[in-house]
Amino acid sequence: MENKKTCLYDKHVALGALMSPFAGFDMPIQYSDIATEHHAVRRECGVFDVSHMGEVTVCGPDAERYVSHIFTGDISGAPVGKVFYGMMCYDDGGTVDDLLVYKLADDRFFLVINASNIDKDFDWMTRHTEGFDLTLTNESDRYGQLAVQGPMAEAITEEVLGLKVAELTFYTTKEMTVSGETIVVSRTGYTGEDGFEIYASHDFIRRAWDALMASGRCRPCGLGCRDTLRFEVGLPLYGNELSAEISPVMAGLGMFVKTDKPEFIGRESLLRQKTEGARQRVVGIELEGKAIPRHGYAVLADGQQVGTVTTGYHCLSVDKSVCMALVETAYAKLGTRLEVQIRKKTFPGTVVKKRFYEKHYKKD
Repeated sequence: MENKKTCLYDKHVALGALMSPFAGFDMPIQYSDIATEHHAVRRECGVFDVSHMGEVTVCGPDAERYVSHIFTGDISGAPVGKVFYGMMCYDDGGTVDDLLVYKLADDRFFLVINASNIDKDFDWMTRHTEGFDLTLTNESDRYGQLAVQGPMAEAITEEVLGLKVAELTFYTTKEMTVSGETIVVSRTGYTGEDGFEIYASHDFIRRAWDALMASGRCRPCGLGCRDTLRFEVGLPLYGNELSAEISPVMAGLGMFVKTDKPEFIGRESLLRQKTEGARQRVVGIELEGKAIPRHGYAVLADGQQVGTVTTGYHCLSVDKSVCMALVETAYAKLGTRLEVQIRKKTFPGTVVKKRFYEKHYKKD
C-alpha cells in the first residue's frame, strides 16, 4: 500500500529533504544533516512537520468521564486550556499509546496520538464508548500540525506568524481564530526545549510553513533530529520505550499513572506493578568509548543477556555514547555495571538516569 503524504510533502521535496517511510507516511528525515538541525533546536529555532500525528475529539456530556476512563492521568476538575501527558493502557497494564489530552471546554477534549497507532487507537477508543453520552471523531485527516521548537520559538511564533502565544504557560493550550479559521495552539514540546504546536487546516499549515521558511529565522528539521532531541532528555517513543508489552511503570513513567484515581482501564495491573514491582525496567546506560548502541542490541551481565536496547545514540549535546534499555529489574539500580553487545564485541557501561541532557522548558 502506498504511503500517505502530509500537506507539506511537496515543500519538503522542494527543499531537498531526505524522505523516508515512517508510520505509514513519507516523512522528511533530514534537510541538511541531523547534527546541524539538532543544534539549531537547542540553540535557536527549528520547525517540524508533524502533520502525521493523529487527532481525536471527544465531545458531549460524558466527555470528561470517558477520557478519565481510558486515560492514566487525573483530569478531574482541570481548568479549560490545560494539557495532560499520559497513556491509554490495556487491562494487563500494557500501553495502547502515549498521548496528549487537551481540555478545550468542559465537554470537549482534543486527543493527540501517535501516527503509527491512529487506526488501532481509534478502534480501541470506540470499543470503550458504551455507556457514555458523547461523540468520538477521528480528525486526523483534517488537521496538519507544525512544531516550532527552541529558545527563539516564542519570539518567532509571535512575530512571524502573528500568533499571541507568550501568555501560554507550559502544558497549556488555547483556540484562536485567525483569518476566519479556528486553530489550536499549545506549549509543550517533544524536544526538551521551549516550543509550540499549531493544529490547523492543511491550507493554514502550508501558509505558516512558507512564512517561517521565508523569515530566515528558523531551520526546517526532520524526524532524525526529532528522535535525537527527545532521546537525550529521556522522553519515550512508542514502539521503543513503550508498547503493548512495556507498561508505563516499566518505562519509568509511573508518575503519569494516577492510581489514586478510582477507575481507569489497566488500573489494577498498574497498581500491582507499582506496589509489588515490575519484572523489567527501562534504564539509561552510559557506555565507555565511542561505540554506538542501537535498538535491539543485547544488554549483558556477566555474559548473560539481561535486557535489550530500546534507543541508542552518540548523544549530540553531551558527546557521550548512551542508550535506554529494557532490563531485568535486578540490574536496574543506578551504578550497576553492564555490557552492550555491538555486533561481535561487548562494551562496558553503567546504569545512569535516563535524562542525558537537561530540559529547557519555559516553566513560568
